[in-house]
Amino acid sequence: MNNNSFASFFQFSNVNWPKMWEATWETIWMTVVSMILVAILGLILGLILFETRKRTSIWARIINWIVAALVNVFRSIPFIILIVLLLPATQAMVGTIIGPRAALPSLIISAAPFYARLVQIAFDDLDHGVIEAAKAMGATNWQIVTKVLIPESKPALVSGLTVTAISLIGYTAMAGAIGAGGLGNLAYLDGFQANNNAITMMATIIIVIIVFVFQFIGDYTVKRIDKR
Repeated sequence: MNNNSFASFFQFSNVNWPKMWEATWETIWMTVVSMILVAILGLILGLILFETRKRTSIWARIINWIVAALVNVFRSIPFIILIVLLLPATQAMVGTIIGPRAALPSLIISAAPFYARLVQIAFDDLDHGVIEAAKAMGATNWQIVTKVLIPESKPALVSGLTVTAISLIGYTAMAGAIGAGGLGNLAYLDGFQANNNAITMMATIIIVIIVFVFQFIGDYTVKRIDKR
């Protein structure tokens, strides 16, 4: 790359900054909203997998098999393919297949199974002696979940959610390539297709900064709540 082409690549005066900040906000909005819903759904699925895995009743085994199958299937589908497969469902749920809202169903359905497995692993790694002690003291299943399982697994749950959030940021960029908005959409349409390298580079830099911020928040939170 010669000096002229190098200079043009970093010609940030070609960047439409209001549009860039709008795309940045869309990316953050998609990530935060989907992360909240993924945390809730993933925790529920992970708890079901954990609670039904060692049960001997036929209904518990059926539920475990169904949930595990759904988790494995949706974890296996590449995100860009999942978006296309869910277009009819997305249209029915949010009334559109373009824009940040249209990306939410795909983001949630792709990331929740991933986080569910991390939740299950966090619960499996917990000292089961603590659970047995709670049972011996007469704690109900609900009390064990809310007073033992989740509180004792908080560092692992937050760490897993941080990893999931960073994956979601990457997913938003891919979703942007088919019209979901955000930095991915801006980098593809106004950057790549318009041959404006400055926009592509700036969008990349902002995405990297967002990833670092989420990672810092996650690491800081884990340090604050980890009492070991």
